[in-house]
Amino acid sequence: MKTVRAPNEWAKAHWLVDYRSGFIKRGLAGEIFGFFFEKSEYQIEIVSAVILFLLYLAIMIIAVKHTFQNYHIRKVLLYTVFFLSQYIVLSAHFIGYLDQVIFLLTFLAVYLIRQRYIILASLLCGVSVLIHEISFFLMLPICLFALSLNEINNKPAITSDLIRKAIFFSGVSVAMIISVSLYQEFSGKDNREIIFNYLESSGFISRRFGYIVSDAYTESFVTYLKQEGPNFLKRVFFSAFTIKLWIPIAFMMLMIYKLFRNVNGYILIFLGIIALFPLILHAIAWDTFRIWSFPFMILFLGFWILDSHFKSVQLPGKPSSFEIIFFVSAVMLTAVSLNGLFDNETEGFSKPERLLLLVPVFSMVTYLIKKPG
Repeated sequence: MKTVRAPNEWAKAHWLVDYRSGFIKRGLAGEIFGFFFEKSEYQIEIVSAVILFLLYLAIMIIAVKHTFQNYHIRKVLLYTVFFLSQYIVLSAHFIGYLDQVIFLLTFLAVYLIRQRYIILASLLCGVSVLIHEISFFLMLPICLFALSLNEINNKPAITSDLIRKAIFFSGVSVAMIISVSLYQEFSGKDNREIIFNYLESSGFISRRFGYIVSDAYTESFVTYLKQEGPNFLKRVFFSAFTIKLWIPIAFMMLMIYKLFRNVNGYILIFLGIIALFPLILHAIAWDTFRIWSFPFMILFLGFWILDSHFKSVQLPGKPSSFEIIFFVSAVMLTAVSLNGLFDNETEGFSKPERLLLLVPVFSMVTYLIKKPG
């Protein structure tokens, strides 16, 4: 509600670009969209809204199911921080972005892995690279995590068989990302003018965004690395987002550790690495606030996978005073501080209004913490 809006021109343009002028990165989404729908502004808005609704529906179903399944107050604390997190706030602002398609497909891929349809999940991960190359950093790692749980099953060591299966599973995705990268490096710029003219002819993409999107689709990854790479350490450790987002991310990690501390430590370390892995995108992209939102969703997915796999884990007692203070700090940083938005927009609620909206949240959490049993 704080940032909800219709898709902006950047998002709409992504649904227009397809393979009409030859291969292009991120062209598969537009190709599939154009096969089923007319490429109009109205149709893009409808499809974008449906995708966001399905993503939210999947998140809500999982959160409700796993809160009441083997209930523990730490699950409530974790989900509270997640639902107040930057990812949920910005997902409405980024409606129509291909990130949301990737995360929706990630839910499907994890489900396929849990049902032992490993080859189908591997192919889905590989195809997703053609929708958006960001899937290599978001979708593939968490799918490898789900795959590893099927094999490790709380055993004390990582086996050579697991490594072979992980390499096999990653094969299609690795081949796709290498192919897309090489194409961008040597042939990407060939289609810049064609894409620009096509976007401008749509009637609802301005010249400004036509240039921005055509550049984004045709510039090489090496060029982005040269431009953005020097800012990597600053963005991760010394930016305005460092304290604001490291604390709630660390809190979600702590809750996962507390709930699954009897699980093989390798598993939890692996999840921690996967959750932070998307931050490497700071080296090739400038939209830092969008990148910082990804660890929240990865931790949500990781918790879902863990809680589905280890249903019989003995849950510990109530949270300590330190955990409660940590929780309050995480909530205040995620729910009260302002988020960076695109197109010079501002959030819909002022700080006093957001503090007021937190009153029932803290009241309910306080009740659940003090509730006997």
